[in-house]
Amino acid sequence: MTTLTTKILVVDDEAGIRFSLEEVLTGEGYEVLTAESGELALEKISEQKFDLVLIDLHLPNLNGMTVLSEIRKRSPETVVIVLTAHASLETAVEALRQGAHDYLFKPCKTTELRESVRRGLRNREKELQQRNILHQLEQHLTHSLQNLRATIVEDATGLSTLSVEPPDQAKNPTENGHFLKRGSLVVDFLRHAVTVDETLLELSPTEFNLLAYLVNEAPRVIPPQELVRKVQGYESEQWEASETVRYHIYRIRQKIKAVSKQPDVIRTVRGIGYTISE
Repeated sequence: MTTLTTKILVVDDEAGIRFSLEEVLTGEGYEVLTAESGELALEKISEQKFDLVLIDLHLPNLNGMTVLSEIRKRSPETVVIVLTAHASLETAVEALRQGAHDYLFKPCKTTELRESVRRGLRNREKELQQRNILHQLEQHLTHSLQNLRATIVEDATGLSTLSVEPPDQAKNPTENGHFLKRGSLVVDFLRHAVTVDETLLELSPTEFNLLAYLVNEAPRVIPPQELVRKVQGYESEQWEASETVRYHIYRIRQKIKAVSKQPDVIRTVRGIGYTISE
């Protein structure tokens, strides 16, 4: 997009080339600044933002490749186009690997330069739009998660007197609404969520279903083969079920440990299976 707000920096140690590039790009409607050295270019990059930088590789003292690398670190959203009169496959590959948008040879045709700049700016605009969309989506999801956590914690707090006894009531959580409580664990079947010590656990669907089944069946000890059959929906050999369930139990325990002072919520009964601690 060619507007006066589009700012370009031209970096070249030859005054004639700087003047020529500045004239062409200014004629396209861009705001153009120049620098005759890599050091001066980095000073300008530190002081203000540029949409695009045209840089000669063969600069005195601080060469163009080093400047390119610094620009990518300091201002990764800035488009960089490399200009060189001494082209080689190695330098072209290295420049592109460092994040250059394009690699142009001197003397460069005006039409080729214009098209490369336009294409680089279009790509930058698309990337910025995508980042903005992702940022907005992230904020929306974070806000929604915070609301969900607050709602679940509020609901869970009001369940302090909820009883899961006798055992036959625990088999059917719908008799007590869509919540099921066992110790510090509260399972919300409606929202598909689990809290421990009033903190929401970030569980995968398999982890939620496994933990919910253990809570629902507690205090009964559940063999791994039953967990695989009921939670994951297939039959398995004993050794296979043991390995599969052990992996999921480990992940659930780590997540509980990260938010709770009661990490041993799930109890292992050696040689038999797993249950929820009383």
